[in-house]
Amino acid sequence: QSKGKKPLFVQLVLDNIWSLYEAVMKRDKEKVEKIVTSLGLRIGARESRHADPKVHLNAICSQWLPISDAVLSMVCNKIPSPLDITSERVEKLMCVGARTFDSLPPETRELKSAFMKCSSDGTAPVIVFVSKMFPVDAKALPQNKPR
Repeated sequence: QSKGKKPLFVQLVLDNIWSLYEAVMKRDKEKVEKIVTSLGLRIGARESRHADPKVHLNAICSQWLPISDAVLSMVCNKIPSPLDITSERVEKLMCVGARTFDSLPPETRELKSAFMKCSSDGTAPVIVFVSKMFPVDAKALPQNKPR
């Protein structure tokens, strides 16, 4: 960077996004058409004629860089398979608060094997896991508290 060189990510990714954004916001039709044709996108006339340039930008970006595909592929690649879950982890997920797995009703404990199999069979029970997540300051986590 001291010699005026840009990082590779900026050259290959960010510069392209910035140039697209600038062209759409300044309503440079020739540049936008060139970008759209070079990417092989099909933008509807309704989006391209809209008064708000953000609608046009959203139409281009949703086809060029669809976030749903990126998130789904990242989830598939990074999150471990549910078939690899340990029995201890299943017991923790099935227990609420300070309850132990052995204190659960027998019908609930029988679900452990179905939970671990992840079967989509018609006879397999339906198991729903509801989770509420909320942000917590890192200093409040147990491993970061002073002893």
